[in-house]
Amino acid sequence: MAGHIRSSAEMVAEARARVEEVETADAIAMVGRDDVLIVDIRDVRERQRSGFIPGSFHAPRGMIEFWVDPKSPYFKEEFAGGRKYVFHCASGWRSALTVATLQDMGFEAAHLKEGFSTWEEQGGPVERMPSDKS
Repeated sequence: MAGHIRSSAEMVAEARARVEEVETADAIAMVGRDDVLIVDIRDVRERQRSGFIPGSFHAPRGMIEFWVDPKSPYFKEEFAGGRKYVFHCASGWRSALTVATLQDMGFEAAHLKEGFSTWEEQGGPVERMPSDKS
């Protein structure tokens, strides 16, 4: 194979250099605000395992471009605008790539710099899914 393949780390670094990054403490202060939508792009199993930010909207990463596009048959009203959108994953890598793509589409968004990894230890509220155990 000839040539250099860009690594995922390079792609994340390039994305982070051009998107708005929100610090965990600042995002914690945004929880519950009507003018902010925190969007969780983690896999549903990650949400089940470690909980999620109360009031966050779950959007699978593979559908984001279609969900934010008003011309797409998959458009979701949650992305109709008028709010600040803060996307997050576990560590900030997937969300940086996602927000860079959305920015390329003309959709304004930011991402949680450190992801959900430091959320709870920094005092962020966490909601847990009900257990299936009886």
